[in-house]
Amino acid sequence: MQIDLRTVSIQPLRNTFDHLARRFGDKPASRYQEGSYDIQAAENLHYKPTWDPEQDLYDPNITKIVMKDWYGLKDPRQFYYSSYTVGRARQQETADANFSFVEARGLGDLLPEEVRRTALDLLVPLRHAAWGANQNNAFVCGYGYGVTFTQPCMFAAMDQLGIAQYLSRLGLLLGDVEALAAGKAAWLHGPAFQPLRRYVEDTLVVRDPFELFVAQNLALDGLLYPLVYGRIVEDDLPARGGAAVALLTQFMSAWFDETRKWVDAVLKTAAAESDDNRFILQEWCGHWSTRAASALVPVADIALGAGAADAVAEQAAMQRARLEKSNIMI
Repeated sequence: MQIDLRTVSIQPLRNTFDHLARRFGDKPASRYQEGSYDIQAAENLHYKPTWDPEQDLYDPNITKIVMKDWYGLKDPRQFYYSSYTVGRARQQETADANFSFVEARGLGDLLPEEVRRTALDLLVPLRHAAWGANQNNAFVCGYGYGVTFTQPCMFAAMDQLGIAQYLSRLGLLLGDVEALAAGKAAWLHGPAFQPLRRYVEDTLVVRDPFELFVAQNLALDGLLYPLVYGRIVEDDLPARGGAAVALLTQFMSAWFDETRKWVDAVLKTAAAESDDNRFILQEWCGHWSTRAASALVPVADIALGAGAADAVAEQAAMQRARLEKSNIMI
């Protein structure tokens, strides 16, 4: 008996969901598009918030920024739940391997005492700043509008929670539980951290979700991460025998380099929407960036001493250059 095998092409009745076909045309959609576009709850909401009856539950008018299409604020990384969790799982494995490497070989014990003390005094209190960033990004996700804008904010919130946990692990590795208690005391009472603590607490009550996005993800994180994890941890501490600290904070550096692309893309798109948007963003970026730079000088002084102000000024200049590429001048 002879069997003939043939390839039969079956034409699908439709290529994608109707709402995606209306936006992108009748063609196969990517997983990012399926999990992100035109799924914002906007109709048939059962109630208004009892604390603000004039506001809709999901209300684009909460913010001063106006967009014709909020889905224009897309994530260039094209993160949706699956791609985000898979990527972070790989980074988690790398971070765990780094901690195991440092611990198994006793590299923490080999750190010069001055470097170990500097790392603990500088980094452990910052886990509280990371928790504040977690809360702020969760707020933007909850009260912002458009899934392509709000979805990455929740991912950023969980990233910040992970960063706080990494800093806790660093404190336990280099200084045991006493380091965590000392870090909390420094955050609450230490003179070096009070301007930063006030900044974080002031952002916790910002009502406009887009202004909060600017204050947290651009102004503060845009200065703190390259300053602390780049200028200090990767450049200064290794020269003093603290390369192990850079190994323990590798995730923070990689995370900032990746996240910066998303923040810049959002600001560039919002500023290009209208002159009104651009003027508002310039005001917000200027105000919060100035405050963040001032708050970080005493923090940088823990590691850099007299060079702290110059280091912060250098990072502030780099941040202004970032904003100029988005047509935002401060």
